[in-house]
Amino acid sequence: MASDQRTPVVLCWHMHQPVYQDQGSGEFMFPWVYLHCIKDYVDMAGHLEAHPDARAVVNFAPVLLEQIEEYLMQIERWRHSSAPIGDSVLAALVSDSLPEPGSPGFLELIEKCLRANADRIIKRFTPYKRLSELAGFYRTRPDMQRYISGQFLADLLVWYHLGWMGETVRRSHPLIQSLQEKGHQFSMEDRRALLDIIAELMSSLGPRFRHLAKTGQVELAMSPWAHPILPLLQDLESAREAIPDIAMPEHAQYAGGTERATWHLQQGRQVFQRFFGEQPVGCWASEGALSQQTLSLLAQQGFRWSASGDSVAHNSIRLAQEQHGLKKNPGIHQPFQFAEEPLTVFFRDDGLSDLIGFTYSEWHAEDAVGDLVHHIENIAIENKPDKTPVISVILDGENAWEYYPENGYYFLDELYRVLENHSSLRLTTYNALLEQPVCEPARLPHLVAGSWIYGTFSTWIGDPDKNRAWDLLCEAKQHFDRAIDSGDLSVEQREKASRQLGLCEGSDWFWWFGDYNPAAVVRDFEHLYRQHLTSLYRTIGYPVPASLSQPLSQGGGEPARGGAMRPGHDAGAGE
Repeated sequence: MASDQRTPVVLCWHMHQPVYQDQGSGEFMFPWVYLHCIKDYVDMAGHLEAHPDARAVVNFAPVLLEQIEEYLMQIERWRHSSAPIGDSVLAALVSDSLPEPGSPGFLELIEKCLRANADRIIKRFTPYKRLSELAGFYRTRPDMQRYISGQFLADLLVWYHLGWMGETVRRSHPLIQSLQEKGHQFSMEDRRALLDIIAELMSSLGPRFRHLAKTGQVELAMSPWAHPILPLLQDLESAREAIPDIAMPEHAQYAGGTERATWHLQQGRQVFQRFFGEQPVGCWASEGALSQQTLSLLAQQGFRWSASGDSVAHNSIRLAQEQHGLKKNPGIHQPFQFAEEPLTVFFRDDGLSDLIGFTYSEWHAEDAVGDLVHHIENIAIENKPDKTPVISVILDGENAWEYYPENGYYFLDELYRVLENHSSLRLTTYNALLEQPVCEPARLPHLVAGSWIYGTFSTWIGDPDKNRAWDLLCEAKQHFDRAIDSGDLSVEQREKASRQLGLCEGSDWFWWFGDYNPAAVVRDFEHLYRQHLTSLYRTIGYPVPASLSQPLSQGGGEPARGGAMRPGHDAGAGE
């Protein structure tokens, strides 16, 4: 038992972006990887560095790490040989010849430079706000576009990147402060200096998080390589454990899914080792998606812990009560083990985590942290003296902060300040809790398959558009298997095809399909999914099916936070 009698609290931040790069052309279709790097990932490191007594688990999707490396290599090639940067927005920032005013390329860049939170980013900075208003005027008056100065787009590009800049950088970097004070008429020298800062921030991420891990402040963990839903790869029918009557794809199973799930874990470990110089102890399986079969696979692959949403725990407890005679509800605030698997599972307190994701952005930081800590203290009191609870707050480390004032600077600073010095609560990591347990894991006979969202897989399967996407993937996998079995592909071609299939297996495409999501985002992601499938067919030398020329999903909804985040509990369902 640990000598520290304070209640352990784990903050687990998940960093994830899917692969936006078109594998055929090498172009990044969207800039979200590098923008989240300079805004969120550097801020998350900066806040922990400012509070050396704080502790956290930071989980990375390996394909995010690979894309960071790819951006840095492209920037270096541009510096040394003027090779093009494969991201239209980043390339335009330092381009000597921007598109002519009024041209399609000009209008496209304007639209891209306005893809930022209007209230928290664009309107925060008066020059950026004025540029956006001017852009709005010219969009409604195409006859006036010929009179726009070329400086307009140069300034808009600079402000787009200044707006996305992390708050810890904005408050400390003299050149960023100088550019903000200048406000307009940015020169090529200014723009190239800004690119240097972007590259500097991106290249700092690996060393900074490695150092935080070395000092024991951070436990680094990983997700499977391309962020697939492992239980669905292993067994599509696992979706029925939480929703028995869920509508399923025409294909009953994803052939060879367990082998593919294993590949994602092994590939992810290789990337993680290269980037951080160590092997992870824990795996936040993509979207906290677990099944009994997935627990077994994770244990076989050497992981010691995983985590999911509390609805998965409630479903599993209910099953144990109804079918196995469990009399006392053990609650969610403790480690669990299932059947005979040695892997330890922790569960996200969805109520606490969703307060950060959906509520506190409108609160004063001290009030928000005070409210959150009060809830945590109450949980600790309710569980003692019978046992020492383990309280888990798990959410992504990127999407929430753009809805907070100044990228969540005050909230995160206050959160770490209060918790690192709290008299009855202590920040810790899952690995530390395995090394010095505070209680025996609760043991249940079976984990009911599900994810952190609603305790089901309904975000990725069951909707007609999602099911059609699964059928397209299953068909592509059958052709992949035939190509591999034929022996016609070289070792290099096989490896390339396997990676391309891995990209198609990612969870993000299925997340966005469905009428409840915004039409513009659905259009982006469904197009990229079809592009990835098309690249797979070309890699294995099989004709691209005509079905991939047809859009899969339209969208049209207006979900909270644009659909990039969802609450853990379905408001229309009971526990």
